[in-house]
Amino acid sequence: MRHPDREITDIQEIAKVFERADTIRIGMHGGDYPYVVPVSFGWEMVDGKIAVYFHGARRGMKYDLLRKDPRVCVEADVLHGYVPNGDSYTSDYESAIGFGEAESLTGAEAVHGMKLLLRHCGAPEDGAERCILRDITEMTRVVLVQVTGKRRFKRG
Repeated sequence: MRHPDREITDIQEIAKVFERADTIRIGMHGGDYPYVVPVSFGWEMVDGKIAVYFHGARRGMKYDLLRKDPRVCVEADVLHGYVPNGDSYTSDYESAIGFGEAESLTGAEAVHGMKLLLRHCGAPEDGAERCILRDITEMTRVVLVQVTGKRRFKRG
């Protein structure tokens, strides 16, 4: 890291980046090129690790790729704005990047994941079971086995 003073090492502080982020991006192995898709998500701490949950239609590129190779990169960020930096400008931000394997969920685990997603998005949780019971929805969990964070805030 070029600016080690910006590194976030505390897992609780990294978790706060996920709490503040609206969307995460999932990077997958896509054949000739990487494939990255933004998703709505929920999250929680599981045995001291950050677990993210996302959903989508069972049919489509995202889940085709995940079935072939479940290894993913997860990115979250929050832009706090732009500030003067000498004769230019720079951004104040927080970000986190983690790695893990996507795991398809069913039953009570899928409902739990959907509730976390709905809660994080500010939607009522009472529709979680209905969403999961539909045959078109897949619920996925990624436990981040490695995660790093970085931030830059206006000084002074």
